Amino acid sequence: MRLRMNRILIMVMAAGFTVHASAQSVESGIKMYNYKKYHGAEQVLTPLAASDPKANYYLGLTLIEEGNAAKAAEVFAKFPEDPANISGTARIAYINKDIAKGNQITSGLASKSKKKEWIQEKYAADAITYTTGGDPHQAVAWYKDALTKSDDIETHLGLGDVYRKIPGGGGDAMTNYETITEKDPKNSLALSRIGDLWYEAKNWDAVIENYNKAKNTDPTNPLPYKAMSEVYSRAHQYKLALENIKKYYELSEKTLSDKIDYLRNMYFAQSNCEAAKFAQDLMNSEKLSNDQLTEVTGVLGFAQADCGDSVQALKNLRTYFRIQNPSRITTDAYIQYGKLFLKLDMLDSAGYYYTKGIAGDTARNKSDIYRTIAEAFKAKKDYPKSAEWYDNLIKSNPDTQPLDYFWRGCMLYYSKLYEQSVKAFEAFEIKYPDAAPATYWHGRALAAIDSEATTCNASPYFIKWLDKIGAAVDKKNDMKIAYEYLLLCAYNKKDKELMKAYMEKIRAIDPQDSLLKQIEEAEKPATAPRKTAPPKGGKK
Repeated sequence: MRLRMNRILIMVMAAGFTVHASAQSVESGIKMYNYKKYHGAEQVLTPLAASDPKANYYLGLTLIEEGNAAKAAEVFAKFPEDPANISGTARIAYINKDIAKGNQITSGLASKSKKKEWIQEKYAADAITYTTGGDPHQAVAWYKDALTKSDDIETHLGLGDVYRKIPGGGGDAMTNYETITEKDPKNSLALSRIGDLWYEAKNWDAVIENYNKAKNTDPTNPLPYKAMSEVYSRAHQYKLALENIKKYYELSEKTLSDKIDYLRNMYFAQSNCEAAKFAQDLMNSEKLSNDQLTEVTGVLGFAQADCGDSVQALKNLRTYFRIQNPSRITTDAYIQYGKLFLKLDMLDSAGYYYTKGIAGDTARNKSDIYRTIAEAFKAKKDYPKSAEWYDNLIKSNPDTQPLDYFWRGCMLYYSKLYEQSVKAFEAFEIKYPDAAPATYWHGRALAAIDSEATTCNASPYFIKWLDKIGAAVDKKNDMKIAYEYLLLCAYNKKDKELMKAYMEKIRAIDPQDSLLKQIEEAEKPATAPRKTAPPKGGKK
């Protein structure tokens, strides 16, 4: 008898453990659903749904989120008397745009609520809250009535969520979410919702604070990591965005959508080599839609360009620009494409795509883009093109920095377009009259035109510049060039006193200066033997 009793006790304990384990599994499935881990939720809930109405209900909700409303309808129909599953059928009606049927189901369900029964109203309200077409104000009324009967956390969550659908309802939504966190300070889902509300209000400090709380209270919740990556990305803090999306990716189900989001963040954070490899793996292992293939091909090409694989980058970007809808190609994409052509010394193509990028840019100040292009041509020693882009920059933004004016003039000078260079440095002096380089290079450009120093038009500018800089230690070479021109002018005018003064200036800088030596030789007495002919011109 005692043996039999022990066996009965063991069987009862085993049955209790099975029920407890089943309940745990249902709750873990619900948690996965709440954290948008739908594949895992479906796997956990499917074997439990046949005998557990709650598991069946959440299985149906999961199928809806996975885009299979027809199958979800079949699931909900398995428990036609259960309030949760009845509300599921209302959701299907709303999804199918049958608003009248949805309203009929929710009204009928809510009417079954009694003095101490509230769950029917809560589920009726849920059907409206998490679909479109129903009346959110009716959902608010049902939630509030349910809360008079039971101060339930999930009801507060639903009430907060439906308030967010009503214009001006953010404050009431916050009140309900905060009510949850007062009751349960570690409710990660409610903390995430609070973070969402602050995100909508653009209060970034509060956003970060609450998403961090959501992360810390439940490290398995992936949602705040994804949300924080969006916050940091919005603020162009791409390294921090990548850190958060990486953690989200580790906790997520690694769906194709998750992978593409992770790829975007890698690229924006300029982890280009990593992004190129990840993109290639995606193309090799995943079945991509046309839009996904286009995006991944573009990221692959641009990442390869920055990672140093210019040949493969060009191949993939040619494909991207061929298959992408032109209206979706960004200004930056054209400019990056132009940079790649520049790397490959395909300057005509580079200029073409740079120009397309600029033409499509609606930004008020394009200075950074113009400067980037100008510097790229300067690095390739294509000085006329560089001058052209600096000119575009200055015309679009006359108040730009002095250095842009300087480089416009210098690029024209190095292109041997001396007349244009003179005009550029005149404009530089007018805009920035205290800028010594403007005066010096104005003189330098005039001296290049007057290479024989016959007009001496550059002299006033060199003299003015020398007065400005004084005995500048770091300008010795420029000073020598100025003195050489002034010396040559004095020589041509036979001004012995000035010649002597400028010869001393040059000798102090460079005793072996070639012009100095030529003039010294030319000025020797007529009886002395001459080694060289008199000087004929200065330096350009």
